[in-house]
Amino acid sequence: MVELRSVTKTYANNSYALLNVSVNIKKGEFVFVTGPSGSGKSTFLKLLYGQELPTQGEVIIDDVNVEKLRGDRLSMLRRRIGIVFQDYKLIPQRTVSENITFVLQAQGYTKKEIQRRLEPTLKLVGLLSKADRFPDQLSGGEQQRVSIARAIIATPPLILADEPTGNLDPDNSWQVIQILQKLNSFGATVIVTTHDEQLVRKCNHPVIQVKNGKLYRK
Repeated sequence: MVELRSVTKTYANNSYALLNVSVNIKKGEFVFVTGPSGSGKSTFLKLLYGQELPTQGEVIIDDVNVEKLRGDRLSMLRRRIGIVFQDYKLIPQRTVSENITFVLQAQGYTKKEIQRRLEPTLKLVGLLSKADRFPDQLSGGEQQRVSIARAIIATPPLILADEPTGNLDPDNSWQVIQILQKLNSFGATVIVTTHDEQLVRKCNHPVIQVKNGKLYRK
C-alpha cells in the first residue's frame, strides 16, 4: 500500500527531514508515527500525498511512484487519500454538512449521491444532530470530527492524520482515535502522526518512530 524506498528529504539550507529511509506499510494497517516536534513526521505524510517530493528515493502508493504523477493523475491519487489536519481547516461561513460535502461537490458528485453519503458519515463521527451548526458553535473535539468526516466521506482507502489530537484533551483525543480505529476496521489503511506517547501506549498498533531523520519501526 505505502512504501518509501531509500528516501532522503533535504531543504535549501542543507538541513534534512529524512535521511535514506525505507519503510513498508501494508494495506489495512493502523500505524502511529511518533517523534518530537520538527522530527519529520509531517514531512513523512506530505511525501505520501505529493505535497512534497523526495530529494532522493521513491515514494510508492499502490505500486505507483508519486513523484511521476502530474496534473489529473496526481489529483486522482489524492482523491484516494483522506487527510485529517491538526488545525481542522474548516470554512467558518459553512455549516458542518457543507464543510463535509464541498469536496464531493467539487469532484462532480450528484446531489443524490452526496446526500446518500452524508448521513452515515455524520452518524459515524457523532455529529448528526449538529449538521446545521457552524464551526464557531462547536468544541475543538467536534471540529476535529468534522475534519475527519470531510476526509472520509469519499471512502478513501488511505487515511493520513497529522497530529489529529494535538489540540484536544484526553477524552476528545480518545474519541478521535476510536473513530480512526473504526475506519481501520472497515478496511482503510490509517497512518497517524502524534507526539502523545500515552495515547500510543493505550493502543495496540505498530509504531514508526522518527528520530534524527531515520525511521525505526517498533
